[in-house]
Amino acid sequence: MKDEFRHATTTHNFAPDTDYLLDVLQRLISVRSPAGHAQPGIEACKRELEALDLPLEISQTRKGVLLATLRGERDDAPRAITAHIDTLGAQVKEIKPNGRLKLAQIGSFDWLAVTNENVEIETASGDFLPGTILATNPSYHVHKPDDRVDNVPRSMDTTEVRLDARVSSKDNVKQLGIEVGDFVHFDTRFQIHNGFVKSRFLDDKACLACVFAAMRVLTSQGLKPAQTTTIHIANYEEVCHGGASGIPAGTSEVLAVDVAPLGAGQNSDEFSCTLCTLDDDGPYSHSFNSRLRKLARENNIALKPDVFIQFSSDAKALWRAGADLQVALVGPGVHNTHGYERTHLDALTATTQLLVAYLLSTQ
Repeated sequence: MKDEFRHATTTHNFAPDTDYLLDVLQRLISVRSPAGHAQPGIEACKRELEALDLPLEISQTRKGVLLATLRGERDDAPRAITAHIDTLGAQVKEIKPNGRLKLAQIGSFDWLAVTNENVEIETASGDFLPGTILATNPSYHVHKPDDRVDNVPRSMDTTEVRLDARVSSKDNVKQLGIEVGDFVHFDTRFQIHNGFVKSRFLDDKACLACVFAAMRVLTSQGLKPAQTTTIHIANYEEVCHGGASGIPAGTSEVLAVDVAPLGAGQNSDEFSCTLCTLDDDGPYSHSFNSRLRKLARENNIALKPDVFIQFSSDAKALWRAGADLQVALVGPGVHNTHGYERTHLDALTATTQLLVAYLLSTQ
């Protein structure tokens, strides 16, 4: 374990080890961690932190938030960086008379975005039973035009899970060990092509990978953060209260790291880090944002400001809980958020570089 550090008083290479970044991302993606059942993801993050060879003080709150504090050159204005390990998901809402399963959402997503996705139902005994999310009227050749799948809007009531088992009744399903309230896990379909990373749940595991990669830069160069910094890994962000607790008392500012949604009218792209200046809950700290912009300019980091009118973050959850500190939000541009998401290694790299620059900044 390293106990000797030097502070960055001159220009340093903030570039992350991209092989490590993608490797840790794939490991995190492979761990099931929907909101409400994120402890496996928390444990995976703890293993990653312990492997960083940094003198981290690691703990977990009663709520399940993972905290890792790294002592800095100074401790007069402690900082925190927050990202979340919890993901979207579903639970069994109803076992239908025909042996199909009706689902309830964990977090918010369009039912069309998960239709035809392979899933696993996790039973109370720990079994994982396979199935597929389908429309209730999936066979194109069976239904009249007005009743075909392309003419019926997707909703909880028009979507169901077809189990890969010989079941045709509620009793058949219960005999498999499936009950109402069981978690339903989506196939992530993680892939990398030409620098593009495609997967479910890049929100927010891509950002956690950036955080770990930034910490690894400190390890590789023997650097120490300018201020004592706590890494706050939330477990309920997708249901809007992940960041509301767990930030250490006396923290002066919190930098949230979350995905930046791409689409018509947005300034973000898949090749840059994004600075969110305003979201559904209002503006972030102007002074904090100004410092992050300055760090990006000084270190040639691709940073794009953007405004998201249907978005919020754990930093805002902290503000809503009454915290007296400054908050900002950055993250890689991600396309098709809360669906089968995609970003590029360039965006992950830029986000990691900005995190390193922030950790070392004395401003």
